[in-house]
Amino acid sequence: MQSMKSNLQKQVSMYIWITIASLLYALAFDWFYVPNHIGFGGITGVGQVVNAYLPIIPVGTFVLIINIPLFILGWKYIGGHLLVSSLYAMVVSSIAVDVIAIIPFEPMDEMLATICGGALMGLSLGIIFVKGATTGGTDLIARLVKLKLPWAPMGKLLLVIDLAVILLVAVAFRQINTALYGVIAQVVSAYVTDTVLYGLDNAKVAYIITNHEEDVLHALVNHLERGVTILNGEGAFSRSKKNVLMCAFKQREIVQLKELVFTIDEDAFIIVCNAHEVTGKGFKTYQKNEI
Repeated sequence: MQSMKSNLQKQVSMYIWITIASLLYALAFDWFYVPNHIGFGGITGVGQVVNAYLPIIPVGTFVLIINIPLFILGWKYIGGHLLVSSLYAMVVSSIAVDVIAIIPFEPMDEMLATICGGALMGLSLGIIFVKGATTGGTDLIARLVKLKLPWAPMGKLLLVIDLAVILLVAVAFRQINTALYGVIAQVVSAYVTDTVLYGLDNAKVAYIITNHEEDVLHALVNHLERGVTILNGEGAFSRSKKNVLMCAFKQREIVQLKELVFTIDEDAFIIVCNAHEVTGKGFKTYQKNEI
């Protein structure tokens, strides 16, 4: 019973975050991209082109219709769970695009709109991807491509896929500036998306050389509550044998770790390196086909 309640809470939380991110996605599009004629990639960008020539067809409605065959492919190759959450995100963001478009946003400085729009778009997509969904369109295409190229960052995949659409939007509006600003916005969006996906789980790895190995080892395991691996080392000059303690820890624990080590051995030598995608006990758990 407790497990079912916990799972329900997790699902509710997931969809709340997807809703917020979908609204941010629509806000970024209607506030920054549309009034400033900034090229937008993906199916939404194609919707911009169609809307420019056929104003009777709303962008959000066009996105909903085009996504149907893509979702059929996604259901076949990805499965139902991601497709349900993605369908929800796509519907909410598409409807929100048409609803928020009612507000008459005024044009602003193009570069300001490009940077802010790209950052807000990247933030929304990052949150949606983290919660196991997409907004459909090229987001879903990128997710399918990642099944074959699991090493490729999602933001970079979207950047490559969307550049062709941005050029199409530029032709539709007959402005090279549209394409250039669109490319900048896409780069900013890709950077923020990858930061949300891969940067917020930053961890550190410390390599510690000390003459008080057992005391430091005990402090790290019992006070910091982190596992430690003992590596065999040898001094290049002295040729003396000495163990190196390797410890993975969270970014926020770096001050505590240094304080523990140097309180025990003020002559200790510590090398701290950035670590990404740390998987295992105390960090994130492995999930098949994760992004």
